[in-house]
Amino acid sequence: MSDKKTRHILGLSGGKDSAALAIYMRDRVPEMEYIFTDTGKELPECYNYIAQLEAFLGKPVIRLNSERGFDHWLDVYGGLLPSSQMRWCTRQLKIRPFEKYVGDDNVVSYVGIRADENRSGYISTKPNIKPVFPFKEDGITKADVFRILEESGVGIPKYYEWRSRSGCFFCFFQRKSEWAGLLERHPDLFEQAKSYEKFDRETGQRFTWSQSESLEELAKPARLMEIRQATPKTLDSSRTLVSLLANDDSDDDECLVCTL
Repeated sequence: MSDKKTRHILGLSGGKDSAALAIYMRDRVPEMEYIFTDTGKELPECYNYIAQLEAFLGKPVIRLNSERGFDHWLDVYGGLLPSSQMRWCTRQLKIRPFEKYVGDDNVVSYVGIRADENRSGYISTKPNIKPVFPFKEDGITKADVFRILEESGVGIPKYYEWRSRSGCFFCFFQRKSEWAGLLERHPDLFEQAKSYEKFDRETGQRFTWSQSESLEELAKPARLMEIRQATPKTLDSSRTLVSLLANDDSDDDECLVCTL
């Protein structure tokens, strides 16, 4: 029997669920370690939100940076962009830094899966890491998450004004409307994302974030207008952003590590 002290760790992604869980657990587990695995490719709104949470929690949020960033691993994978079929970004930029930080210590890992979700999220295969799901155990749903965030005063991340998920600014799970939102709100980041796309003129092979079109194609004025016309209006005078997000079922399309 190991006599090591058990560590309690809660990973923040910059998303609503992990943020609400941190707030929910703050006084329940005072010795909690809060971590944020920074890919270096997050939205500015995400970094600002982590700072807000840090102030509310009253203790530092430990930033984990992978020893080698996204660009290094992109080279390792031969320029193959991550996708839903090949999520090397999750493994190399999220899971590996977390497991290195944990080491061989006995750890309880707090995961922000809600009671109204049918998914498990990231569960380590390391025997010293035990995942727990407080929201599932206590019957906390999406509506409760928004209530926790509002009542705490922390609120929701600013990127929810135009985006339905946390994660890298070039996340391949983004909807077309969210790519359009990135172009509108952060044109510099859109250009960075576009620069990763490659075309082999000899073979005709395309390395793009979306299988159906490149960002250059998406950014054409006629295409942007088409996307905007096809996108349901997200805000109006009679509905709050929180009420709209509470009825959004996009969680099932999100990365199960990056968006918790």
